[in-house]
Amino acid sequence: MPGKFCVSLTASKDNCDRATVAFVVANAAVASDKETLVFLSIEGVRLSQQGFADDIHEEGFAPLRELMANFVKAGGTIWVCSPCFKKRKLDEARLIPGATIVGGAKLVEFLSGGAPSVSY
Repeated sequence: MPGKFCVSLTASKDNCDRATVAFVVANAAVASDKETLVFLSIEGVRLSQQGFADDIHEEGFAPLRELMANFVKAGGTIWVCSPCFKKRKLDEARLIPGATIVGGAKLVEFLSGGAPSVSY
């Protein structure tokens, strides 16, 4: 089932359940042969920093750092909202593997082909 799929994530440690479930769904999409994008915005951009997700582990799920690493290893893409990243004064040198800082126009371009999207 080729196609595209987007998971938009606005949470990190402020809502660990949302952050975890977003990457569970993203992993399911990429495993279904979808070109899958996770778009991190608002507080979600903090997950783009190496080590930030290391202590997030919701009961009943794999640790978030594993979910994120498996997503990238399976070919998933992580885009990080540029203005959100800059507002929080995060460090570009500490980006996790697979993460790229982008503007909103990139997300619009990805979605404009009709890609379904879910938000957490």
